[in-house]
Amino acid sequence: MQKSLKLAALGLALSVALPAMAQQASEGNWLVRGRAVYLDWDNGQSSGLPLGGTTKVQAENRWIPEVDITYFFTRNIAAELVLTYPQKIDIDVGGTKKGTIKALPPSLLLQYHFTDLGAFKPYVGAGVNYTRFYDRDNILDGAAEVEKDSFGWTGQLGFDVALNKNWLINVDAKYVKIDTDVKLNGSKIGRVDLDPWLLGVGIGYRF
Repeated sequence: MQKSLKLAALGLALSVALPAMAQQASEGNWLVRGRAVYLDWDNGQSSGLPLGGTTKVQAENRWIPEVDITYFFTRNIAAELVLTYPQKIDIDVGGTKKGTIKALPPSLLLQYHFTDLGAFKPYVGAGVNYTRFYDRDNILDGAAEVEKDSFGWTGQLGFDVALNKNWLINVDAKYVKIDTDVKLNGSKIGRVDLDPWLLGVGIGYRF
């Protein structure tokens, strides 16, 4: 009797798991997207710098290309790596440009995909951002610099619309927490808060 119950339980588990596994295999575990993203910087401010005025981050809003690589662990759970190229950020002091730095901001997110709405597949995501700053000592003729690293959180909302088995259209919005200390002769004199919104549209291929 006990053996029969075990076999029945195993059969029930397989009847539930196999269709989901078959659908996952048919859709593919990998998804690569290319997006056109509008980069909308927060342009936050820190405390005052020498030479008067305030350290004001004048990061120009712009359209940039973005590539992300997603791996599906299950039908609903996935991880996404978001990549782009280093972004130029101007630093103004009292309304006058006093330097330019560059930021490379990849993000890694864990996502949940809603898959019971047919071709319309919304998702939510949360994760971490690591930003590496380059040319970071190019402020006030080299007298000031920013910290080389920034770690922050990122949140995401988006949806895919499947065109067929492989191709899809994507709309995506992310908020990324990026900030860094500003130092003059080794002493902290302020903090800049970049905190951009990334609003994107693109296409994807799942395999």
